[in-house]
This record gives sequence, structure tokens and C-alpha cells, in this order.
Amino acid sequence: MDKPVFRTKSQRQYLDNRSLDVGVRKKARLDEEEEKLQVEREKELELIRKQYMGFEKKTKKKASEKFRFCFDWDKSDDTSTDTNSLYQNPHVACLLFGRGSWAGIDIHEQKKKKNHHWSEKVLEKNRTTRTANTPEIDIHEQKHHWSEKVLEDMTPRDWRIFKEDFNISYKGSRIPNPIRNWNESNLSRELLKVVDRAGYKTPTPIQMASIPLGLQQRDVIGVAETGSGKTAAFLLPLLNYITRLPPMTQDNREEGPYAVVMAPTRELAHQIEHETVKFARYLGVKVVSIVGGKSIDEQSFKIRQGCEVMIATPGRLIDCLERQYVVLNQCNYVVLDEADRMIDMGFEPQIVRVLDAMPSTNFKPGNEDEELDEKKIYRTTYMFSATMPPAVERLARKYLRNPVVVTTSTAGKATHLISQRVMFVKESRKMAKLQELLDQLRDQAVIVFVNTRKTADFISDHKANYHLTTLHGGKSEDQRGSVLEDFRNKRYNVLVATDLAGRGIDVPDLAHVINYDMAPDIETYTHRIGRTGRAGKKGIATTLLTLQDSHVFYDLKQMLIQSKSPVPPELSRHEASKYKPGSVPDRPPRRNNM
Repeated sequence: MDKPVFRTKSQRQYLDNRSLDVGVRKKARLDEEEEKLQVEREKELELIRKQYMGFEKKTKKKASEKFRFCFDWDKSDDTSTDTNSLYQNPHVACLLFGRGSWAGIDIHEQKKKKNHHWSEKVLEKNRTTRTANTPEIDIHEQKHHWSEKVLEDMTPRDWRIFKEDFNISYKGSRIPNPIRNWNESNLSRELLKVVDRAGYKTPTPIQMASIPLGLQQRDVIGVAETGSGKTAAFLLPLLNYITRLPPMTQDNREEGPYAVVMAPTRELAHQIEHETVKFARYLGVKVVSIVGGKSIDEQSFKIRQGCEVMIATPGRLIDCLERQYVVLNQCNYVVLDEADRMIDMGFEPQIVRVLDAMPSTNFKPGNEDEELDEKKIYRTTYMFSATMPPAVERLARKYLRNPVVVTTSTAGKATHLISQRVMFVKESRKMAKLQELLDQLRDQAVIVFVNTRKTADFISDHKANYHLTTLHGGKSEDQRGSVLEDFRNKRYNVLVATDLAGRGIDVPDLAHVINYDMAPDIETYTHRIGRTGRAGKKGIATTLLTLQDSHVFYDLKQMLIQSKSPVPPELSRHEASKYKPGSVPDRPPRRNNM
């Protein structure tokens, strides 16, 4: 028989604690196994549920859906209840019996109460509220349109509407508001009198936009329609600038002119000279024109006599600078008219040399936000053009400081005052059609554009009873000037010209332009028809089109559509008018002949 094991108290306590730990661990292990079985059972039930009831596909929201507007809203999103009394005191619907009456109550009594409620409570309350909230109407506040307001009452909204009405747009910083009439232009009194004498009643859109900029000595890039009044737009600020300077004397005339205007052709230079003299003669400002085709010695003599304004073509101006007939030491105002044409004619090196010959110490600060000192004279550059090619933009970036780009219409677009007519004719019928048009116009002034000198002479030989003259490159400078002067003075009413007269030539009351030969490109066509419809007057442009002019069919059709002019069916149906030159139309799939 085994003897009983004798254990101390501490040994017995240790054995009890050990058996308790074993029991706890065993119970924990059983609970863990029970949980695993429960999870596996739930997964199995979930699979069975999906098998018989289908899967619920959870799609991720796209990034764009996070910002998509949600049309579902909660009642708590409604903020109108806080401010609108209509929602604070909602009307409680009453259940009525029969035809809107309470059962068991006198009908007449109900009508009496209803009338009393509406007449004395509701309507009177609305009338009182409306009277209390309606302010007294001032006579000046009744004027809404900008044309009925004085300058001080114009609001930013009025100026925005004004710019939209005249299709004026700007690109730049610190831009002043345009002028609405000559009295608001801040021109000197003497210059305003000259404007009135010249017969300028109201400014054109390009003049409204650019004159305030010129008076602030800002550099300007003007892109405007042909015949929109660009010449006066840069001449008036130029003359206003010259009136601030000391008069030209024997002491300072050797330093050169105060301002230079460059033009691509002699004809345009003479046209600008004519317009400048019209204003300058009343102000005592002397104007000199130096162009090719005339004696440079005679022109140098005029330069030595002194002048405030010099109008020149780039080539002749460079000749005078190289021979030291002229210097530009005090010239701080330069205008590049028809800048795109000068670039096209290859005058970019000459323009750069002229700009480099001007003083460079008075450039405007490069910071756009820095205010200009009105008392100080800065170098001011104007660039005006009907189109804005990349070469002109490159020139502007180099020599202009923080320029403001003024656009009064789509670049390269003819004015809306010109009615465009296109007639499809055979080459053999063009002369007969021209005579028919001239017979209809009778004594009205008309320019007939041709592409070659030979064609101009051919029409001149068949002039019959018309007062007709020609203008082309085969004539000398004096002959060209004489022809233009006779045409302006109405000694001749028909001028047959090549593209020498296509730009910058302004003939008063020119009502009709005829393209006997279609222009070689749409830009030349735009400038041709821009000889009419000038200074706010309407004009007509007629083009005799043949199948040999198919290279411009597409551009011509687009211009007619944009100007809402009729498109002849022969042009509309022609294959060349459907695709831009140089592009390859999509070919239809080949038919399978097998």
C-alpha cells in the first residue's frame, strides 16, 4: 500500500492554481474553435444566399462622379424657411364638404367671413408691405441705357455693354475706358476744333478705343477692319503729343522730327500725308513725306528746313539715315501703319534699323502695374494693321512695352457696311459684264481692280464713253499722284488699278468696287473691297469669278457666309469650295467589283 504524499501548504496552492490555468486555457481554446465554426457557418450561408438571390456588384465611383451635381436633396438643405415668411407661416389645408362649404354652417356667413379676410387682412397687408419696400424713384435712375447717361453715371456694366455694342475688345492691363463722343476724348481745344472742321461727327470704334490709350502714352497694337478709321486713330494722339512739345526752331530742327509714321507704299504714305495735313495746318505743325520715286536731294532739303512729323516708306527712310540727311535724336513717337504689309514686302530689317536709331533711354518701365508719369515723355509705338501675322507679333514683343491690343472686329474681315456680290461668268464674257455694270453706275465713282498691267491697258483700250484712267506699276511716281488726284477731284469716275490701290487709298464717296480679276488671295480681296464702305458709309463690292479662280473658292465662300452675303450656287456646289486648299478630302470607300 502506497504511502500518502505529504505536501506543504504552498505546494498545494501551486497545484490548485496550475489546474485552474489549464481549465481556463482549455475553455478559451474551445471558445476560439466555436467562433471559427460560426464564421465558417456564416460564410457558407452567405454563399448559399448569393447562389439563390444573386450577387450585389459593388462598383467604384469614378473620379468625375465625385464632382457631379446631385439633384437629390434633403429637407435640411432648404434654407428658404429661414427668410421667407411664406414658409414660416404655411397655410393649413381645411377639409370642406360639398361645394367648398362647411356642413351645418350658414353659407352666407361663410362668404362674409371669407370676403372680410381677403379684403381687410390679406390685400391690405400686401399693399402696405409693397408701399413700404418701394423706394422713391429718381428721374436720373430711370435712365438705363448708356446712351442716356452722363459720363459720371456710367457703371462698369454700362461700359461692358458699350464695348459689346461696338465690338471693342482689349488685351492688356490698366486699360482706360473708351470715349463715347469727341467731347469726352480729353483732346486739346484746338484739336477738337480741327476735328469739327474736318467733318468728323462721331468717332469710329477703333478711334473710341485707341485714342484714350494714346493720350496716356501707352503702346498700342490696333487690329481693325479695313476702312475703320485707323489713320485718325493714331494721328489725333500723335498731334496732341506734339502740341505739348516746344515748337520746331533753328536750334532743334537738326535733331530730327518729333514723330515718324511708316507706311509700306508710296500711295499709302501720300494718303496719310493728306490726312495729316488736314489736321496739322490749323496747329502750325509741319509735315514732310519722303518716299521712293522722287529726288532724294529735294526731300533732304525739306528735312533740313525742319518738320515735326515725317511720313516715310522704310526703304527711303533708311537711305536718308545712311546718308545722314536725317537723324531721329528727338523722335519718341513712331507709327507703323499696315505693319503686316510691310513685313510681307520684306521691310522687316529696315523697320528694325529705324527703331534702333530712335532714342532708347526713355522706354517705359517693364512692370505692368507701375504708373506712368504724365509729365515725362516716354517712347510711344503704335502698330496698326488689318491682320496680325506672327512676324508682326514678334516685332511687337521686342520693341513695345506692355502694349494694349485693341481689336474692334475679326482680324482680316471686311466691314459689315460693304455689300458683297459675286457673279460667275465665263472668261470671254467678263468685258461685256464690266460694261454692263459701268452703264448701271453711270457717273458714280468706281475702282476696277485687275491683276496685271496688261489687263488694265486692255480695259483702257475699250473704255468707249467712260471717263476712265489707269493706275499701275508702269507709271512714274508723278503720274500716279496725278491720276489719284484727278480721280479724287472727279475728273475721272472710273479707275482701273492693280493692287497698288488696294491698301490705304481713301477716295471720298466711293460707292462701288469691281474685281474684274479675282484677287490672288483672300487678304488682298479684303483690302480691295475695303476701299468702299469707309467712314460709316455703305458700299458695294462686285466680283467677276471664273473657274480659273478655284484656289480662293473656299476662303471666299467662308467670307460670304460670315458676312451674310449671298453665295452663288455655282460657287456653293463647286468641289473646291468645300475643302480648304492643301487639305485632302476623305475619299469614299472603293467599290468591290468582284
